[in-house]
Amino acid sequence: MNKTMVDLVTLWSYDKGIINNSTPLAQFAKLVSEIGELGDNIAKQRDVSDDIGDCLVVLNTLAVMNDTDLDQCLRVAYLDIKDRKGHMNSNGIFIKEGDLPDPIVTEERITQL
Repeated sequence: MNKTMVDLVTLWSYDKGIINNSTPLAQFAKLVSEIGELGDNIAKQRDVSDDIGDCLVVLNTLAVMNDTDLDQCLRVAYLDIKDRKGHMNSNGIFIKEGDLPDPIVTEERITQL
């Protein structure tokens, strides 16, 4: 992500009084609203660039309010997922290995072990 753009968005959030006068809970509510707009435009097969950007602006504000930044958040998330095992199911949902049900133990299964 272009650091200059993140800096510009951060300055905008300060200039508008969002960082100093809002709360993380209020910004979370704003993020939910922006995600709703994103979902609406995905469903209508419209361009989502502005919607994703709006979500990033709010996420950046939340990061600043929590004394971190988007790069650090992405770094932490990557370290969490980089070795994750699992699979994408037929519905397009990633199922983590730890969330898979235990195989049913049957006499046939025991003889296979």
